[in-house]
Amino acid sequence: MNKRILAALLFSIISLNVLSQQDKSIYIHTDQSIAPIQTTMWGVFFEDINFGADGGIYAELIKNRSFEFAKPLMGWSIKGKKIKEGDLLILNRQGSPFNPRFLRLNVQEAAKGDVGILNEGFRGIGVKKGLKYDFSLMYRQHRGNVLLHVEFVDEKNAVIGSTLLKLASTDANWHQQEVSLVSTATAEKAKLNIWFEGNSLVDVDMISLFPSDTWKGRKGGLRGDMVQMLADMKPGFIRFPGGCIVEGMDLANRYQWKKTIGPIENRQLIMNRWNVEFGHRPAPDYFQTFGLGFFEYFQLAEDLGAQALPILNCGMACQYNTAELIPLEDLGPYIQDALDLIEFANGDENSKWGKMRASMGHPKPFHLKYLGVGNENWGPQYIERAKLFQQKIKEKYPEIKLIFSSGTDPDSERFHYLNNELRAMKADIIDEHYYRSPDWFLKNASRYDSYDRKGAKVFAGEFAAHNHNKITGSDKNTWQAAIAEAAFMTGLERNAEVVNMASYAPLFAHSEGWQWAPDLIWVNNLNVYGTPNYYVQKLFSTNKGTHVLGMTKEAKAISGVDGLYASSVIDTVKKEIIIKIVNTEKTTLNQTIVLDGKKKISVGTITIIDGDPEGKNSFEQAKNFSPKEQNISVKKQQLVLNLSPNSLNVLKLKYR
Repeated sequence: MNKRILAALLFSIISLNVLSQQDKSIYIHTDQSIAPIQTTMWGVFFEDINFGADGGIYAELIKNRSFEFAKPLMGWSIKGKKIKEGDLLILNRQGSPFNPRFLRLNVQEAAKGDVGILNEGFRGIGVKKGLKYDFSLMYRQHRGNVLLHVEFVDEKNAVIGSTLLKLASTDANWHQQEVSLVSTATAEKAKLNIWFEGNSLVDVDMISLFPSDTWKGRKGGLRGDMVQMLADMKPGFIRFPGGCIVEGMDLANRYQWKKTIGPIENRQLIMNRWNVEFGHRPAPDYFQTFGLGFFEYFQLAEDLGAQALPILNCGMACQYNTAELIPLEDLGPYIQDALDLIEFANGDENSKWGKMRASMGHPKPFHLKYLGVGNENWGPQYIERAKLFQQKIKEKYPEIKLIFSSGTDPDSERFHYLNNELRAMKADIIDEHYYRSPDWFLKNASRYDSYDRKGAKVFAGEFAAHNHNKITGSDKNTWQAAIAEAAFMTGLERNAEVVNMASYAPLFAHSEGWQWAPDLIWVNNLNVYGTPNYYVQKLFSTNKGTHVLGMTKEAKAISGVDGLYASSVIDTVKKEIIIKIVNTEKTTLNQTIVLDGKKKISVGTITIIDGDPEGKNSFEQAKNFSPKEQNISVKKQQLVLNLSPNSLNVLKLKYR
C-alpha cells in the first residue's frame, strides 16, 4: 500500500477516535448566551391544603377561636365541677355578619377548677420550653368580676406553664385584653386550660394564643420556622391562595379576597373545601379563619423579595364538584374584584383600596405585576370568561401580566383546546399543571424544546412526581420522585425563553392533618423538615443564573443522553457558570466537561445529592437527602467528573 495512503488512513482513524471521544464529552458554550432567565423562574405555590395555613404557617394555636365552626364547640371541652345546665351558652350577636357567635358563661362563686374550658389545638398544641406565648381574648362583663387562670397542660395533664388575667371592664361594650405565659417544658400535644374564678356573667370571643417566635416577631403572625424554609429557597414568586380553594366547591365557598383583609375579628370564616373532599382523609375541623389573608400574603412576598402572584376566581366553581357558573352578564362583580385587587396592591393612599392597604400599615404600594384568572378551569365557558377579564383588566392596567389556566393535565384534548385558544387570545402566560409518574417527567424533559419562542410564555404552576398509589403520606416523597423532577427541571431551565415561572405543589403538609401527598415540606406541631424534593427545588432556585448557556453532548441537548439530563446558565452578576447534571442511571458515569469559550476558569465547587431511589427524609432523619458540597479544580478548561448513580450535581465555576 502506498505510504501516503496508509498515513492518510491512519490519520483518519485517529481523528475519528478523537472525535468519538470528543462527542462523548459535554460541551458548555460559555460565550453562547441563548436567553435571559426571569427572576421569577423558580418560585413557590401556596394553598391552604393539608392544614397549611390554619394549623400550619398561620401561627394561631387555638382551634375554633371564635366558635364559628359548623359545630360551635368543636375543639373545645367544658371542664369543672360546678357547671350546671345553661351556664355555658353559644349566642349570636346581632349586627355582626362576619363573626356573630360568642360564648356566654355564668360564673357563680367559682374557684379554680369549678368552671373552665379547654382547647385541644390543631392535633395538639406544640409548646417549647422557655418560650413566651401571647394569650388574648375579646370579652364583655355584664356583672361582677372574673379572674382567668390560663395554663398549659401536657399529654399527662401536668401543668407546664400558667398565668392570670383579670378582666378590667364591666360595661356593655366588647373589649380586648392580653397576657403572656411561658412554657416550663416542651410538649408536642399540649392543651390550653382556661379556669374562670369569681362571680360574673361574661361573654368571650376570639380566644387566641400565639408563640412569640413568629416570623419577624410580628404579633399574630406566621410560624417562623416554616417561613424560614421558604426564605432559604430565595423564591422568585409566591403564588397564592391556591389551588382549588380559589374555585370553591360551589361559588359561595370560593375564596373572596375582600373578606380576608381588615381587622382579624371582621374576617368571615368559611369551611375549607378540603374539609370534605377526600373520604379516606376526612377533616371535619378544617376551616379558614383568614388570619392569613391577602394583605399577609403580599407582606410575605415582600419579606422574601418575591413577586406576589395572586389567583382569583373567574366566575366558575370547581368543575369536579358542582361546576357552578356565573352567567356572563353577571360577571361584572368578579372582574371588579380583580380591578380592585390591583388597586389594593398598587394604588396610592388616596384611592379607595389603596387607603385600605395603608390603614393596615403599608402605605407604600406592593408593586403587583402578575395576576392569575381562574385555577384549573377549562372548556369554552372558561375561554368566554377569560376574554372578558383580559379585555377589562388590560384596558385599565395594560402592564399587568395575566396568567390563564390550561386545565388539569398536560396531554389531553382539553389541554390542546385551551392552549390553542389562549394563544389565539395572545395570552401573556399559560399555566400548565402536571402530576404524573417519575417516568413521565423523564420522558417529558424535552417538552418545551419545540414550543413557540415568540408566543405566550409558560408557567409550570403545579408539578410533582407521584409514585404508585401503594405509597401514602410523606413516604411518597422519595428520591426517585425528586430526581425525576430535577431531570424535568433541567428542561424547564434550558427553555427559559419559553418557561418563565415554575413551582412544585403542594407546599406544606401537617403530618397528622394531610389530605394530599406528596408535598414539599412536612411539619408537626414543633418541627419542620424538607423532603428530597425540597432540596432539589432549593438548589435550582438558589442557583438560577441570569442567562441560559448552550450545552450539548453528541451535538444534542442533554435530555436522556446516556441517562443524563443537564442544563447550564451563567450568572453575570456573580461571575459564575452554573451547570446542573442529573444522572438517572444505576451506575457511576465518568464524564468529561469541556468549557468551550474565552472565559478563564480554574476553580469551583460541586454540590451533590444522591442515594437510594426509594429513600426519603423524615423528622428523625431530616437531612438524609440534602446537598453536600466539595471543591473541584478545572485544568485547561476541562474537568472530569464521576457522576454517582441517581444523583443531582450542581457545579459553580468562577470565571474571569
